[in-house]
Amino acid sequence: MQSRTGLNAYNQKPAPSVDQIIDEYGFLVKKIAYHLLARLPSSVELDDLIQAGMMGLIEAFKRFESTKGASFETYAGIRIRGSIMDEVRKSDWAPRSVRRNGRAIASAIKELEAKLGREASDLEISQAMDISLNEYHEMLQSSMSTQLFSFEELLDSEGLNIETDSEEDSAPYSFVEDLGFQTQLAQEIDSLPEREKLVLSLYYNDELNLKEIGSVLGVSESRVSQIHSQAAMRLKARLSDWRD
Repeated sequence: MQSRTGLNAYNQKPAPSVDQIIDEYGFLVKKIAYHLLARLPSSVELDDLIQAGMMGLIEAFKRFESTKGASFETYAGIRIRGSIMDEVRKSDWAPRSVRRNGRAIASAIKELEAKLGREASDLEISQAMDISLNEYHEMLQSSMSTQLFSFEELLDSEGLNIETDSEEDSAPYSFVEDLGFQTQLAQEIDSLPEREKLVLSLYYNDELNLKEIGSVLGVSESRVSQIHSQAAMRLKARLSDWRD
């Protein structure tokens, strides 16, 4: 249900103050911050995420135009999430080896699926990378947090067509607003292995955390994170031409 401010704030005279918006939508900032925190290293502080999210909320308040069609809560959620992700990205917490491993996995998936003409299994990917299945799962586990940003940015923009005020705002992900990209993204998500697709749906649509998803699937939280990471890697591999 939309809150009172979400429905009426931009039709009111005078318009609500920043303090009113924070009071009304502070819960949304905390909700998104907690949701993202579960995917980040323990060194990341919740208060830092909330502070960044509040800045995103204020920015959304300043820039929102009710005539664009989207509700304020939808628009604010995108701005809040983007602001938090920018803050974490600036801290550059992920070791280079983790990012390098992530690129190696995506590259292996792309080459292997092109060769096989179908989705590649965990075992096939690990064999293609000349590592054990356990080593591959460990790489997925450590790479999970780095996948949060690229994949969430794709999901945030799918079908929402949010306008930006400058080239700086849209770079480097302006391609996500391309209708052709959105169509292919939807198709690729739909063609994922059923378990990977289910994990993404439970996490992004139903907003369950990893532990809750593990309970639904009957697997450990670490296994859920591996499945999520592999789904993100698979999509990254299949959509790589849009980034090049």
